[in-house]
Amino acid sequence: MTEIDQAFVDAILPRRDPAADKDSFGRVLCVCGAAGYTGAAYFAAQGAVRMGSGVVTLAVPTQAWPVLAVKLNEPVVRPLPGGADGTLDRAAVPELLALAARADAVLIGCGLGRSPGVTEAVCAVLAQATCPVVVDADGINALAAHKDVLRQAAQPVILTPHAREFARLSGIAHATPDELAAFAQQMRCIVLYKGHRTLIAAPDGGLYRNHSGNPGMAKGGSGDVLAGMIVSLCGQGIPSVQAACAAAWLHGRAGDCAANALSEYGMTPSDLLGQLPGLLKRYNTREW
Repeated sequence: MTEIDQAFVDAILPRRDPAADKDSFGRVLCVCGAAGYTGAAYFAAQGAVRMGSGVVTLAVPTQAWPVLAVKLNEPVVRPLPGGADGTLDRAAVPELLALAARADAVLIGCGLGRSPGVTEAVCAVLAQATCPVVVDADGINALAAHKDVLRQAAQPVILTPHAREFARLSGIAHATPDELAAFAQQMRCIVLYKGHRTLIAAPDGGLYRNHSGNPGMAKGGSGDVLAGMIVSLCGQGIPSVQAACAAAWLHGRAGDCAANALSEYGMTPSDLLGQLPGLLKRYNTREW
């Protein structure tokens, strides 16, 4: 098992090309949120922004659009057809796939809720995406009865479950490292298993362990920030396994900095976002 640390992450994150423009740093699509669940979409989109994406597009059901269009400045917020329950409707799928076709990486699942429309959207993205896909939260729940779609995906898929979500998907409660590795190989995906010591299992049998982070991060929204960070790194061209590992360590380290400054009790996911820029200064092209 490979341990993730600062040196591991330093070897992954490049200095930025001084002649670059926004297209050089990836266009990512976050498909997140539902009526009443706008926080998850906010944190995922801001995680991608703070991790350095060139352009972030957030696609949300129409009912959630007015809230998120006001709350977010950097991402482009696009409304998609929603059903009576405020989740994505089946009618959203064609437009969603058109947006995904223009993206360098896609995140789907944070705060989407559960409905037939959500399940159809998740399965369609995995079946047709031509770029890496990150699947979190309700996206993982949607795949529980459609694991064949996961196995057949043409592009790298990163799953980011906690223990209960992984149990719904795999039938395995409290998975061991060997069980995670076996699942990743069988399903040809990357599994980032969130917990006290987050584990990343790769389809080639590789296994990685992260040691950063603390109990103050056990608050709603923290995982959405992580999902946004992962899709951002994938969109910037970093290979999916390395993107998952680097994002996990930086996310935990941001949590450690927030806890040191504000306490484990008082820190929030917004504080994680606020700590990321300071952690990323070491990758500037020059001293300022």
